[in-house]
Amino acid sequence: MFITQPVLAEPGPEAATEQVRASLIAAVSAVHPGDEILIGVHQQIIPHWHTYWKNPGDSGLATKIQYQLPPGSTAGEIQWPTPSKIVLGPVVNYGYHDAVTLLSTLRVAENAEVGSQLPINAKVKWLVCELTCIPQQVELALRLPVVAKGVAVEPGSPLVEAAKAGLPTDLPWKAALDEDAAGLILRVSGDGLAAQNQAVLFYPEQWGPISHAAEQSATFTENAIELRLKPGDQPLQPGQALNGVLAIGPDGAASGYRVSVVWPGMIKPVAPPVAETADLALPYALLLALAGGLILNLMPCVFPVLSIKALAVLQQAGHDRWQTRLHGWAYAAGILASFAGLAGLLIALKAGGASIGWGFQFQSPLFVLAVAYVMFAVGLSLSGVFTIGASVAGIGSGLAARSGYSGSFFTGVLAAVVATPCTAPFMGAAIGFALSQPALVMLAVFLSLGAGLALPYWLLCHWPALQRRLPKPGLWMEYLKQGLAFPMYATAAWLIWVLARQAGPTAVAGALIGCVAIGFAAWLYQISRNSSDGRRHLGGASAGLLLALAISGGYFSVDAPALTAQSSQSSDKNWQAYSADELRRLRAEGKPVFVNLTADWCISCLVNEQVALSRDTVLNAFREAGVVYLKGDWTNRDPAIAGVLAEYGRSGVPLYLYFAPGAQTAEVLPQILTPDIVINAVKGIVKL
Repeated sequence: MFITQPVLAEPGPEAATEQVRASLIAAVSAVHPGDEILIGVHQQIIPHWHTYWKNPGDSGLATKIQYQLPPGSTAGEIQWPTPSKIVLGPVVNYGYHDAVTLLSTLRVAENAEVGSQLPINAKVKWLVCELTCIPQQVELALRLPVVAKGVAVEPGSPLVEAAKAGLPTDLPWKAALDEDAAGLILRVSGDGLAAQNQAVLFYPEQWGPISHAAEQSATFTENAIELRLKPGDQPLQPGQALNGVLAIGPDGAASGYRVSVVWPGMIKPVAPPVAETADLALPYALLLALAGGLILNLMPCVFPVLSIKALAVLQQAGHDRWQTRLHGWAYAAGILASFAGLAGLLIALKAGGASIGWGFQFQSPLFVLAVAYVMFAVGLSLSGVFTIGASVAGIGSGLAARSGYSGSFFTGVLAAVVATPCTAPFMGAAIGFALSQPALVMLAVFLSLGAGLALPYWLLCHWPALQRRLPKPGLWMEYLKQGLAFPMYATAAWLIWVLARQAGPTAVAGALIGCVAIGFAAWLYQISRNSSDGRRHLGGASAGLLLALAISGGYFSVDAPALTAQSSQSSDKNWQAYSADELRRLRAEGKPVFVNLTADWCISCLVNEQVALSRDTVLNAFREAGVVYLKGDWTNRDPAIAGVLAEYGRSGVPLYLYFAPGAQTAEVLPQILTPDIVINAVKGIVKL
């Protein structure tokens, strides 16, 4: 949402925020019926702040102008001046400092009444940034007299002519696109091209084909330039055009030329050397990952394991301080080992050319089934059905024993496993960065994320003052332990529901029978563990056989063709299935569109749908504004949705996009929604 100007009785041609003064201007002081003139919005920006170009780069939002005109009069698209490159650590943006004028062509209606006033109203939204970013919105209005054809009119604002002179022009030379082992080569050649000793920079109009942060190196020959570019996260496909602006000259005074080159072959992304990214971008990505891991502790997907951690802290009260610290280290080691393993798997899949993202493993029904079995088994242990040694998953009476440390380790493993369906703030940028980097950088970011997840419990284990505030151990702890089994059962039930959406009723039947077999195996193991050797061996063998049957039965039921798999659509749904073609069609018709990319295994997504997107107030706001609600399901692998996530710099769901009528770009909503956030996005305001 956008911060608006103070409400006035009637908008005027100027409005200001603390950082930007905006003016609605025209090339002439009056118009004739049928005229075609230039109008625009001039932004005067205070020092050190900036707004954004049509492709804002690695972050940011392009300025949007919505003109309201009388019937028969129309305004064209924004004509964007050549931007500047804005570097903030590892982030590279394209935008404007000091001042910019965004022009559009206004076509006056042929039947405009002579002697009347032509009202031009504009709602302008922009994001202005320094170290922080502030979304802002103003409303502007301008009235131009309508005079008879042939009557001379005076010039309007001189800013229009100055802005027109600064617009990129058509490239007067030949351009070609080639590639070698290092990346892409944009070749420009022709008579009169004398660019030696001048700065040369290419600004891509679309996000994805070209890496914004990579260095662009130019070499000069007689009447020719070769500019090296690094492919981005969405390489060009055969027949696709690379569009952008080629700036030649010093920043702020460069000549801009429009470039459009059709790529004749397939471009493969070229990974930068580890040192290139590690020195510049890695520290920022590590901080974002650490912050995301800390917040992940508060996400609903981690709540069940947080209950186990809380009980473990209570059980450690009164123990030797060194032993308590070792439990903290063991728990952290379990999380870090899990994230290292996940990073290794992602690296291997990436090397094989697979499309990957955060939480991708939950797209496998077999993985979902395995986690459901683990959560059910942990619940049985908490309920007292069985125990293994002195500890199971960090729960037991002998926390000072070595088996207790292994329990803390596997509690960390469990926390990491159930955390992966969730995406916390800051995580998206860090994981998105990591997935595009070499193996060592990816591993470092994932370990930083794991460190953030482990940090609160680790600090508690090393903070005696907090430990002394814990309640004293007693019989109540046994009751609490048994009560904490129910979040585990609830998690297992949710995972089986996810399995139903992925693989159908046959898989659910196999999973439920497997749970019964696991329960029977746990009971047999417990009642025979203190018996004679013969009975103990028989009970253990029977329990092992039942576990094998549960695992194999679950595997074959999941692997069976899901001919009767349930559909997530229903006759009374208030949304339509997402497709790129449908979105393109709706936007071409000028309709507002809300896009929700979700997955059944993403708890954050499900919470947002219940808390915000299913509320009557939100659905009524959609109906009143004519918003079409599209939902994309990433529960199972879908390359098309993976491509959209990559386009917006996300590694996983949820992703919420709002396309206002006629908007060129989408407004990206937060990952945690409230009804007000969605409603205000539709209305284009923010509630202060």
